[in-house]
Amino acid sequence: MISSVLVANRAEIARRVFRTCRALGIGTVAVFADPDAGAWHVREADAAVRLPGAAPSDTYLRGDLIVRAALAAGADAVHPGYGFLSENAGFARAVTDAGLTWIGPPPKAIDTMASKTRAKELMAAAGVPLLTPVDPSAATEADLPLLLKAAAGGGGRGMRIVRDLAALPGELAAATAEARSAFGDGEVFAEPYVERGRHVEVQVLADAHGTVWALGTRDCSLQRRHQKVIEEAPAPGLDAALRETLHASAVAAARAVGYVGAGTVEFLVAGDRAYFLEMNTRLQVEHPVTEAVFALDLVAHQLWIAEGAALPPKPPAPAGHAVEARLYAEDPARDWAPQTGALHALDVPPGDGLRVDAGYGAGDTVGVHYDALLAKLVAHAPTREEAVRKLAHALARARVHGPVTNRDLLVASLRHPDFVAGRLDTGFYERHLPALTAPAPGEPEAAVAAALAAASRRSGRFGAFRNVPSQPRTARYGDHEVRYRPTRDGGFTVESHPHARAVDVSPGCVSLDVDGVVRRFAVADYGDGTVHVDTPGAAYRLTDHPRFTDPAERAAPGSLLAPMPGTVVRVAGVGVGDRVEAGQPLVWLEAMKMEHRVTAPAAGTLTAFHAVPGRQVEVGALLAVVEEPTEEETAR
Repeated sequence: MISSVLVANRAEIARRVFRTCRALGIGTVAVFADPDAGAWHVREADAAVRLPGAAPSDTYLRGDLIVRAALAAGADAVHPGYGFLSENAGFARAVTDAGLTWIGPPPKAIDTMASKTRAKELMAAAGVPLLTPVDPSAATEADLPLLLKAAAGGGGRGMRIVRDLAALPGELAAATAEARSAFGDGEVFAEPYVERGRHVEVQVLADAHGTVWALGTRDCSLQRRHQKVIEEAPAPGLDAALRETLHASAVAAARAVGYVGAGTVEFLVAGDRAYFLEMNTRLQVEHPVTEAVFALDLVAHQLWIAEGAALPPKPPAPAGHAVEARLYAEDPARDWAPQTGALHALDVPPGDGLRVDAGYGAGDTVGVHYDALLAKLVAHAPTREEAVRKLAHALARARVHGPVTNRDLLVASLRHPDFVAGRLDTGFYERHLPALTAPAPGEPEAAVAAALAAASRRSGRFGAFRNVPSQPRTARYGDHEVRYRPTRDGGFTVESHPHARAVDVSPGCVSLDVDGVVRRFAVADYGDGTVHVDTPGAAYRLTDHPRFTDPAERAAPGSLLAPMPGTVVRVAGVGVGDRVEAGQPLVWLEAMKMEHRVTAPAAGTLTAFHAVPGRQVEVGALLAVVEEPTEEETAR
C-alpha cells in the first residue's frame, strides 16, 4: 500500500496528482526549483523539498536529486507527471533501485518506445499500420513534403516540415541540433508529411495481470508548433470500422511492449486510414477529457495498478463528449511568443460539467524557465455541440488578468465554423490564425470604459466635479484615443465616441449606453501599464505597449535584439565579417520550453555577434549587428 507520493514535476500536473492522493488518503511531497519556491503545488503539498537552481537541467531533470528528496521526505512512491523525466527509463530504474514504487510503466517498455525508430520497427512486427519511412539522404521530389522528427522525445522539438528539396540539408541539420539540445540524442528520421491529416490518439490502461483497456479516442489536431492546444473525446467523424482499427492497434501496441499503467498511442488519420506515430509512456496533458467521458480517475488507477490491483475485464461505458482547451501565457499574434509577469487574476465561472486544472493562481508569477501552460479548462456535456458551446462560454467569461494569453484565440477557435462542424486537421492554425487573432470589435467601447473608470478613480470621489475643465481630457489605450469631459453632476460626456454614453461610472465598473444598448464593463488596473476590461461575453487587455515591446523600434538599424527573455541554445555557423541574408536564422532562443528563431533583420555584413550558447538574455539584449551595404557598394 502506497502511503506517500512524491510528484517529480511541478504546477498543474503536480496539483492534479495531489488532488487524487488526498481523495485516497495518501500523503503528498512536492519538489521545487528556486523560481517555484512559492508555487501553488508547493503550498498544497504535505511536504516540499528544494532542488537548488532554476534551469530544468539543474532541478526537475536531476533524477538523483529527486530520488534523494523522496527518501528524505519519507515518500514511498514517485509519480513522474508528464514532461521532464516522465519517459526516462533510467530515472524509473533509479526510483525502483532506491526501494520506491514507480507509478508508471516498466522501464523496459519506456526504453522500447523512447526511440521512435525502434518503436516503429516493433509496431510493424505487431501488425500496427505505419507510414513508410524515407531515407533523407535518398529523398526525391516525389517524397515531398517530408516530416523530420526527433527519434527521442516529443512535444514538437526537433520536428520540421520540408516542402523544398533544397531546404532539406539545412532543416535536417537544424532538427538534429534541436533534438540533441532537447533530448541529448540527435537522431532524426523522416517520413511522409500528410497534408490535412488528423492527430487522433487512444488512451490505454493496462494492469500487470494481462488486462488492457482501450479508453476511446481523442482528437488533438488543433496544434501550434506541433504542440496541442484543443483536444476532445471522442474524436468526431470517425466511422465504426476506423474506431475499431484504432482501438485494436492501440491494444496491440501496449501488449507488444508488455505495457503496465496509463499510456497513449498516437496515430495520424488520413481519410479512412490510420498510421502509428508514437506511444507516450506516461499520462497525457489531455487525459481529463477521457476521464470525463468514462467517469473515472486515471491517476487513481495508476496508483492502484502500481499497488498491484487488477482491472475489471472491461472498462466502463463512455457517455457524452468532452473538450479541453489549454490556456497558455503566450501571444498567438506574435508568433506564439511566450509571456511572463504577475498573474493578477485567473477566475473561471463555475458551471455543471466544467473542470479547471490550474497550475497558477492570482498572485503567482509566470517566469521564463518552464512551460507556458497556466491552466486547462474542460467541458463535458451529452453532445459535442453542447460541450463546445459550454467551454467557449466559460472561457469568454473568465477573468484572466496579467500576461498576454491565448484565451481569445481559444474562444475564436471553438466558435470557428470549421471546428464547430468537426472539420479538423493539423493545419487549422496555418490557415486561420490571422483571422482568429484579429482585434476584438468591442475594443473602442472597452477603451472608453477604461478611461472613465480611471477618471473616476482620479477624482477621489463619486459626487459632482467642483471644477469642470473647459477642454476635454484625453486618454489613450493601445490604438484608441478617448476624449471625455466630466460634468458637474459627477457624470461624463464622451466626445470621441458619440455613440457611447456614460450611464454609471465607478473605479471598477462602467455602464455605457452604446447605440441604445446598455452594457457593463468591469475594469481592473493593477498599475503595470495594462488595464483589463471584462464584459459578460468578452474580455479586453488594453495597454500602451505590448508585454514584450519590439526592441527594434528603438534600436539602431541592423541591430539583432532578443525579442523575449530566454536562453541562447545555439547559434548559426557564422562570424564577424560574414555576409548574411535577410531572414536568415542566426540565433535560437529557448523560453518556456519552446525554441524561437531570431533572424537577420536585413541582408548585409555581420559586424558584431554577441550570442553565446547557454547564456541567458533579457528582452532587448543586443545579440548581433548586421550592417547593410551603402548605396555606392550596392551599385558596385
